[in-house]
Amino acid sequence: MATGAPLNYEASAGTTNLQTTDVLPSEVVQCLQNARFLHLATCTNLFPHVSLMNYTYLPTSEYSTSPTIIMTTNPSSKKTLNLISNPHVSLLVHDWVSHRPPTTNRRGSTANERNGSPPPEASRSSLASLLLNLNTSALSSISVTINGDARLVERGTDEETFYREQHLDNNTFADGDQRRNWSGRDAEDNDGGRVTFIEDEEVRVVVVEIRDGRVSDWKGAVRDWSLIGGLGENDMSGDRMVNGV
Repeated sequence: MATGAPLNYEASAGTTNLQTTDVLPSEVVQCLQNARFLHLATCTNLFPHVSLMNYTYLPTSEYSTSPTIIMTTNPSSKKTLNLISNPHVSLLVHDWVSHRPPTTNRRGSTANERNGSPPPEASRSSLASLLLNLNTSALSSISVTINGDARLVERGTDEETFYREQHLDNNTFADGDQRRNWSGRDAEDNDGGRVTFIEDEEVRVVVVEIRDGRVSDWKGAVRDWSLIGGLGENDMSGDRMVNGV
C-alpha cells in the first residue's frame, strides 16, 4: 500500500510513477468527502460528454467491498445513453473554490468583458471578497481524476433502494444553512437539484466502481495510482450494463 507519496512532474499521459494501493490515496478520499459536485465524463461513438453531478462516496457497502461512487440520472439523458453504450467513465473532483477573480485590466475598460472575469467593482461586496479570499487560500491544492466502470442498478431491487437512500441522505443539508449560492439566493432556497435529480421517482441509480486515477496539483505535478483488485468480484461487463436498463 502506498499513500501520501509526493507528486512528481511528468507528462500528463505518462505513468512513470504509477503506484498501486489496496485503499484509495488519502488525497482522493479528502476530495470525495469535501466536494459538493463532480464532473462526469462519458463517451460514445468518439463523442465525449461532460455533466455536473451530485454524488455520494461510499468506502464500502453491503453490496460492494470496493469504494464506489453513487449518482442518479434521468433515464433519457445523454449521459445515460452513453453509459448504456459504454460503461467506462472518468470523473473529476476538487474541493477548492473556483470563483474567478478580476484580472488586471491593461487593455482598456472592456478587457474583463472579453475574458470572462467579473468587473473590479464586483469584488467590493462582502460576498465576493469572501469568495476571493477562499479562492486565494484554496481549501485544497489538488484535483483528482478517477477512472472506473458504471452500471445502472436494476429497478425495484433492494440494492437500488439502499443506494438511493444513501445518496439522498448525503445530499440533504441542514435547514439552517444560510450560505449563499452563485445566484445570490440562500442555500436553503436552492437544493442543488436534489428534488429533480435525486428524489424524482423516474431517475436511475448509477454505481461507479473505482479502478484507477491521478492526483494533480495546481503547479502541474501528478501522481498516478491504481486500486488493487480494480472492480473486485462485481465485474461490470457490457451485458450487465444493458441488463440494468
